[in-house]
Amino acid sequence: MTDGTATPGCFITFEGGEGVGKSTQVRLLADWLEGQGKDVLVTREPGGTPGAEAIRALLLDPEGTDWTLPAEALLFAAARADHVARVIRPALARGAWVICDRFIDSTRAYQGGEGALPDEVILQLHGIGSGGLLPDLTVLLEVSPEIATRRLHQRDGLASDRIGGRDAAFHARVARRFAEMAEAEPRRFSRVAGGVEAETVHMAVRACVTQRLGARA
Repeated sequence: MTDGTATPGCFITFEGGEGVGKSTQVRLLADWLEGQGKDVLVTREPGGTPGAEAIRALLLDPEGTDWTLPAEALLFAAARADHVARVIRPALARGAWVICDRFIDSTRAYQGGEGALPDEVILQLHGIGSGGLLPDLTVLLEVSPEIATRRLHQRDGLASDRIGGRDAAFHARVARRFAEMAEAEPRRFSRVAGGVEAETVHMAVRACVTQRLGARA
């Protein structure tokens, strides 16, 4: 955990655009860690608490409000603050391995970058709401636009949520922003190709965890 507060637990996040396979890899990593005798908590963003799940519904409802990017960032920050205070920090304090499907980097990629909300503003909000908490390891899953589109169609059909249903140009910007963050922060990010079989991706994720967090694993 890189906010200056040492805890006995370990915090891993999975990031990436739509259709990269995060949910599958979160589950597979959790199963493996539990098999190693770890206390594992799996959670997601936005969500993880009743209040944060309510905000998730507001943000993702395809028939709901068309929020501006600053409004989205504020809502994500509020949901995250509740999630961190009520779920993530207590789990880390007891020594658990917390695996989260999306965290602050998703806000940086989806609401920030390329002329949208400045990164420093998003991080300021994160500092106010969540004490600047960052993961010990962020696994960035990357797939080609063609694979992502096919997986989204298989998963959602024509029923994508409000953010997932945005156009291809928006999702290309998101992918570029994730890549930029990974290049700028190589000590925290591990980039994993997600366009192959799930078990192959899982083995690559396990290698990242062992290499980066071996002393704890």
